[in-house]
Amino acid sequence: MRGRRLGIVAALAGLLLAGPGAVAQELLRVGKAGREAFSFVPVDVGDQMGFFKKRGLALEISSFAGDARLQQAMAADAIDISLASGPGMAFIVKGAPVKAIAAFAGPPLLFALVVPDRSALKSAADLNGRTIGVSGVGSVTQWLVNQLAVKQGWGLGAIKVVGIGENAARVAAVKAGSIDGGVVDIASALNYVKSGEGRILARFGDAVGDFHVHVMFGTEKAIASRPKSLTAFIDGWFETIAFMRSNKQKSVEIAAEVMGVDLDLASAIHDELMPMFSSDGKFNKRALDVLAKSFVELKTLPSEPDMSRLYTEALLPK
Repeated sequence: MRGRRLGIVAALAGLLLAGPGAVAQELLRVGKAGREAFSFVPVDVGDQMGFFKKRGLALEISSFAGDARLQQAMAADAIDISLASGPGMAFIVKGAPVKAIAAFAGPPLLFALVVPDRSALKSAADLNGRTIGVSGVGSVTQWLVNQLAVKQGWGLGAIKVVGIGENAARVAAVKAGSIDGGVVDIASALNYVKSGEGRILARFGDAVGDFHVHVMFGTEKAIASRPKSLTAFIDGWFETIAFMRSNKQKSVEIAAEVMGVDLDLASAIHDELMPMFSSDGKFNKRALDVLAKSFVELKTLPSEPDMSRLYTEALLPK
């Protein structure tokens, strides 16, 4: 709520300073499913570089602890548009008054499976029967481990999983030797490697090629009443992605500040994750099919939904 008030004050102050001839900026409330995740940093980059402002938008950016709380905020009409996960589309089936309006990141490059540097495990082919730490049972991180097992031909459950919680707890469990490895975000993985204590055993881009790891959601209210504003935001987002691809230094400086990491780590994360970002926001049928199956495999939904009812491409810039 404090961030929301500051956003409103900043927007009003901007208008006062601009003088009587200024064009009013329309306030758009944007939610992120995590403050420090690089996946959502483009909105901060675009905001600082003026890509949204030039489209007549003043952003009020808020961060939430995960998809569930972000969806609750949208249901309460506290947010107009959100940056969240593809698996979060299952909330729509459960009654969330939102719709996916752009697919902005594809393969799950933001996760990696780490092991101690001294581990005898050399590749994913060595994981049969091993125990891997994930964020929680039924989580996307568990699903990713299952996909490694399927890819190896072992079937679901061949790799044991244990829910441990946040990234730091998973790394600590790996260090303690209570598990054979852990699935963590790329920032935690790179930090672990940098310490000299661990290494990355597997990434998930190959095991899960067709996927929408991140999508934008708009509330039904905003879609119906402010479609041009949502399209302007999406357009500004993709201008930001193009900027970040060709202006690494400035993008890394902003990312480091937003994420609270040093420049070297922000630079490494930029290199790892920029390839996952879409340039047009279009939904991929194969990726949607994979998502639908994941809902059942994770027991999020009892059956595969009709994915065509959960998204629209009508708001994508022409």
